[in-house]
Amino acid sequence: MKALLCRRGALVLATLAAVGVLAGCAVGPDTRTPTAPEVARYTATALPAATVGSGEGSDRAQRFVDAATVAPDWWTGFGSAELDALVARALARSPTIAAAEAALRAAQELGAAQRGALLPSADASYSGTRAGTPAAVASPLSSGASVYTLHTAQLSVGYVVDVFGGTRRAIEAQDAQTDTQAWQLRAAQLTLAANVASAALQEASLREQLAATERLADIAEKQWKLLGAQRRLGAAPGAAVLAQEALWRQAQAAAAALRRQRAQQHDLLALLVGSTPAELPALELQLAGLQLPDVPVTLPGALLAQRPDVRAAAAQLRAANAQLGVAAANMLPQISLGAGIGSSAQTISGLFGAGGALWNLAAGVSQPLFQGGALLHRKRAAEAQLDQAVAQYQGTVLVAFQNVADALEAVRHDADVQVAAQAQAQAAAAALRIAQRQVELGDISVLTLLSSETAALQAEIAAVQARAGRSSDLVAVYQALGGGWGTGTPGPLAQAGPVGTR
Repeated sequence: MKALLCRRGALVLATLAAVGVLAGCAVGPDTRTPTAPEVARYTATALPAATVGSGEGSDRAQRFVDAATVAPDWWTGFGSAELDALVARALARSPTIAAAEAALRAAQELGAAQRGALLPSADASYSGTRAGTPAAVASPLSSGASVYTLHTAQLSVGYVVDVFGGTRRAIEAQDAQTDTQAWQLRAAQLTLAANVASAALQEASLREQLAATERLADIAEKQWKLLGAQRRLGAAPGAAVLAQEALWRQAQAAAAALRRQRAQQHDLLALLVGSTPAELPALELQLAGLQLPDVPVTLPGALLAQRPDVRAAAAQLRAANAQLGVAAANMLPQISLGAGIGSSAQTISGLFGAGGALWNLAAGVSQPLFQGGALLHRKRAAEAQLDQAVAQYQGTVLVAFQNVADALEAVRHDADVQVAAQAQAQAAAAALRIAQRQVELGDISVLTLLSSETAALQAEIAAVQARAGRSSDLVAVYQALGGGWGTGTPGPLAQAGPVGTR
């Protein structure tokens, strides 16, 4: 009995496998990704060889390096161990990254489940029945017993032949969705690293601005008190005293606003690195201590392979194309095969004896004839969704080129702003030194000296803002270029979770 069942089972499985090999090609068009814009540069006008700049560190001139590659761990180029630690902590602890990783794992498992449709399905079943038949009805048993127990064990095998490739197109669509999730994970990692870097730079800028503003408030208070003393001696008008008090109060309000902004920036940074504000210690990052590396300008043609959002849009395009194939296959004949072997007996031990064997073979073909136009309209909907995916891909590409152009222009022009602000700060500092010497010689009053100190501090604040803006613009360049990834090279960011590429 066992040998008989094994031989018949092997014959059925071999037949099903042979039919599967004969399955035809998948219907539907093959995916064609729209061509990239054929341009030689990102910006409307050619970039200079380098930005303006003077000195070293965060004040240096930066070269625009054509056809350069972006380092995957680009944030290390700023030369700050504190910044490196913040980004590493964020990538390891961020709930956003954890959620994106879970979405990718789910997509991978769904893809594995979808592939199971290409193989035959097998089900084992057992049933035990206790029954009785009327005397007027013949018993189904050879013994003629009207009351009996029947045990039945059966193995059923079924297979839907993927003649027109509908199943393979469905697998292709799920694989594309998996790719989409993989690139969305990369996008989340890149965005997180850029946000952490920008938030840390902004926090350092606010801290330095606050220190200068607090000194401004102290100077304004001293000026107010001096004018008040002169007013009591009749040497200063009351309007001047009130005007100076207004300036002092204004400086105090500005300092309070900066304290609030700095505290909120610290809270934001804590969120980004996956901790509470109380867990994140105060930062010590100094803008002047940062390095400003040269600006990479990758080839426009390479941008589409590096930008996670562009790669995700391309995967969505493949998915829409595959769904069109699924809709087309659903309008064609469906072929199904089935087979079953088993045994039926009055006792469980009798299932393995002779005489109780049962088997069946089945084949079927179904062709949709009339379903109220549902299949046709679903196919037309899939065609429209494919057109939508093409347009969305093209729009994503254009946004990518705009992002890079904006970031490069910002680096170029903000370098001019920083140089001008630095020159202004140096001139104000030189004027202050002269005023200090004049006070020592008795040539000018203390009020005049305090005014020079105010101008110097205001210029210092402007220089801090310009330095922070230029550093943040460089972060934007790295983000716009895709963070240094190419096809099949996830880079260090992927250490926060598995990233699948195809």
